Amino acid sequence: QAQLVESGGGLVQAGDSLRLSCISSVGTFSNYAMAWFRQSPGNEREHVASISVSGANTYYADSVKGRFTISRDTTKNMVYLHMHSLQPEATAVSSCAADLASTASAPPSRLASTLASWGPGTLVPVSS
Repeated sequence: QAQLVESGGGLVQAGDSLRLSCISSVGTFSNYAMAWFRQSPGNEREHVASISVSGANTYYADSVKGRFTISRDTTKNMVYLHMHSLQPEATAVSSCAADLASTASAPPSRLASTLASWGPGTLVPVSS
């Protein structure tokens, strides 16, 4: 049974906005940081955004700063990624990940290799 499940993907046009959601059933949601990664065709998985345990701190890849927003709702065990001004080069499978080793004081990991809990991903194709 999947413990992280993404939703909200789908075909959009350049310039559109989209919100991705991820629901977690991994342990106690309020005890770990969460992150979004994406993998475009032919490329390695890359970090997009992270949010701290408390939700007070967020971290973004330079390529999405100012356009993407990560948030979490502890009451629903959900993490979201609001994406604006999407471009065709952003076509990718987006996945959420739980940083189970995270602490309240340290920034979440941005390295995919350090994260063991992943959702299956949701495809976001962006047409020109």
